Amino acid sequence: MSDFSLWFTTGLQHILDRNGYDHICYVLVLAISFPIKEWKKLLGLITAFTIGHSLTLALSILDIIKVQQTIIEILIPITILITCVYTIVKREEAMKTISLNYWLALFFGLIHGMGFSYLLKSMLGREQSLVSPLFSFNLGLEAGQLVIVAAVILISLFLENVLKIKRGNYVFFLSAAVFGIASVLLLERI
Repeated sequence: MSDFSLWFTTGLQHILDRNGYDHICYVLVLAISFPIKEWKKLLGLITAFTIGHSLTLALSILDIIKVQQTIIEILIPITILITCVYTIVKREEAMKTISLNYWLALFFGLIHGMGFSYLLKSMLGREQSLVSPLFSFNLGLEAGQLVIVAAVILISLFLENVLKIKRGNYVFFLSAAVFGIASVLLLERI
């Protein structure tokens, strides 16, 4: 397996790992907040999240920034809770404030990136260059997030077109469910 494939697969597995469901929850609630016709805006938000994630991965691995892992592990579910509340309370207004959404996704990506940096740093070991592994890893991460977004879009299509459930109802339900999961995660980490 080439180095690119190895790091791409590692990034893909990182985001899709059911044991690391915090990332899945974040992308799920972010994706569910946008109607299907707004998919381009959603992809922009997912990319903003990946950029933030990539930045702090690189800065943490290079020892430019250091934040205690316990603090980051508490902040990650808080980012999910904030996104859930924002989605529930500001569903319709969220479309009008898209630039705020990009900044939040970027900022929350910074936090999530630090969460994985410690493990990735140990995995990189004595790599000569960090550029290629980080680039490959983050491409895998983005691909994994797009898999989650595609699943959310398919679920949304099924709920709206087959089951005839109003979008606002399932957005509220799924956001509330993710809020519950993130609350438990936060309490476990405190």
